[in-house]
Amino acid sequence: MAADRITPRTLKGFRDFTPEAMLPRERLVDTAKAVYRSYGFSPIDTPALEYAEILLGKGGDESDRQLYRFDDPGGRDVAMRFDLTVPLARFVAQHIGTLGTPFKRYQVGPVWRGENTQRGRYREFLQCDFDTIGNTTMLADIETALVIHDLFTALGFERFTIRCNNRKVLTGLLERLELTQDSAPVLRAIDKLPKIGVDGVSAELHRTVGTTAAQAAEILEFAGLAGTNGEILEHLETLVGGSASGGQGLEELNGLVEGVAAAAIAADRVRVDPSIARGLDYYTGAVFETFLDDLPDIGSCCSGGRYDDLASLYTGQQLPGVGASLGVDRLLAAMDELDMLGERSAPAPILVTVFDDDVALEALAASADLRRGGLGAELYPSARKLGAQLKYANRRGHRLAVIIGPDEVAAGTAQLKNLQTGRSVEVPRVDLAAACRSELTTDD
Repeated sequence: MAADRITPRTLKGFRDFTPEAMLPRERLVDTAKAVYRSYGFSPIDTPALEYAEILLGKGGDESDRQLYRFDDPGGRDVAMRFDLTVPLARFVAQHIGTLGTPFKRYQVGPVWRGENTQRGRYREFLQCDFDTIGNTTMLADIETALVIHDLFTALGFERFTIRCNNRKVLTGLLERLELTQDSAPVLRAIDKLPKIGVDGVSAELHRTVGTTAAQAAEILEFAGLAGTNGEILEHLETLVGGSASGGQGLEELNGLVEGVAAAAIAADRVRVDPSIARGLDYYTGAVFETFLDDLPDIGSCCSGGRYDDLASLYTGQQLPGVGASLGVDRLLAAMDELDMLGERSAPAPILVTVFDDDVALEALAASADLRRGGLGAELYPSARKLGAQLKYANRRGHRLAVIIGPDEVAAGTAQLKNLQTGRSVEVPRVDLAAACRSELTTDD
């Protein structure tokens, strides 16, 4: 019989999550949801599977190659979503009549891409998106940058940079270089600049587009511009001068910089960066990528931009959109490296011990009282030795332990032990919730 056992294992690029991994993951997502809601975004959800035609051709050739695509039992050509934005475009095209515009949504869910795995990057990963649909004003673009800023601040980051660009500026350059028809491969090549460097991008431009040395040099000069936002914008005006698209893109970039400044965001938090291209084909205007100053090589942890034409593939109604996606798994990998996750694995901060079977119901009542008082309290499920229960509490990361033995029942009290300091106090049973709350607040 043992020979027939199946070896327990996971697929490459896929993971199991222990409580130690899930708790910080859920805290991060809860923080993101709170920030999104504070701006008026509402939750939606869409299926993991879509008809393949919904997803194909929306993110470019690379995204198409990475699709998990197959025939379902009914013989339909289906694929697993590779992001949450393309399904959103289908969703709003299908439901906008009842939703109305502007429609502000957030969505949290897994997506799948059959790509090479690397640090913080997997084949199944969680996205945590927010988008505004049905609005073309710069206020929506500016608000996207503000949401990203508030999100990273709420997560505890002090050193991060939101790098922004505008696809119309890139289009202006390509118009001047007479490469407009090759915009998609040029943009994808620029997007690879951090990974393959200047020589690699130059070689890819020559291989995929057939650029001359002079054309490639101008593209790389454009992507390599550095300095203050004002200096970069001034240089860009020279490089894309004479292009209507480029001029509009520069105007929008200026408006974005002015908007975040009006919201009292530090000037170095949102930087104009012409190398930010975003490899997905559906972006049409502002684009964003967010980098951690202390871990720049981990890549962008929150990316997005404006996509004004995506929904037109599914409806004749004009449904422009702008938003961004938080890279949950990549950000968690970064937070782990930066020692920002902590070591607690207990979802409830308090463990109520069971001294013996005779007082088990008293312990049960105490844990119920604590939860009614708004505190998380786990009841140990059996009357094991007290030392074993406290060892369990320490291993799980509980902060407090409540001990109620026969003496405490007779006196109408409870022992409250702080597992971080080792200090124990005896408190009246009726004051237990208040004492626990005070102890937890003091620890914080």
